[in-house]
Amino acid sequence: METVDLYQYEKALWNEGVKFVGGVDEVGRGPLIGPVVTACVVLPHDFVLPGLTDSKKLSEKKRNLYYDIIIKEAIAVEIGMCTPEEIDEMNIYAASREAMIRAIKKVQKKVPVAHILSDAMPIELDIPVTSIIKGDAKSITIAAASVIAKVTRDRMMYELDQAYPMYGFKQHKGYPTKQHLEAIKKYGLIPGYRKTYKPVKALLEEL
Repeated sequence: METVDLYQYEKALWNEGVKFVGGVDEVGRGPLIGPVVTACVVLPHDFVLPGLTDSKKLSEKKRNLYYDIIIKEAIAVEIGMCTPEEIDEMNIYAASREAMIRAIKKVQKKVPVAHILSDAMPIELDIPVTSIIKGDAKSITIAAASVIAKVTRDRMMYELDQAYPMYGFKQHKGYPTKQHLEAIKKYGLIPGYRKTYKPVKALLEEL
């Protein structure tokens, strides 16, 4: 199996004299509840974290471990979000892009980022953006952003699980699993559901 050089995009930009490269990724397009969460990360040139890849391919234990290392060693880490209300208003694709822009702008206030690497999302900014398909498995900076975004959103779901244990958020993280859909039918909707999403919309129409 061919190994991917996770530093290929970063190295090319660093060699061109771009000192600060930001990587951005999102998590939470599919869930029925909660915000879409993005992270923008800027890594030092000597950053090494063996095994780091797309957060979906990592165990939760690994993600949490990597999260702590990235937070500690990154030059900058910022989170951007769009609320369920914003998702309903603008659609999930536009909300994901807006959340990415919010994370990037927060990083720009701290570090003069000169280029953004984005996971498959074309973004219009005042600096160049390279959109990479499956970028979280091809770029170390996007992979780091995917871990930060995933752990951040999962922790929000754990908090929701503590407040509403009957919904099973700890297990399904808000995704439309059989367990989740049955819980919605049994207990109804709590604040934070995305009302334009099909299962939620269907329940609202029944009420």
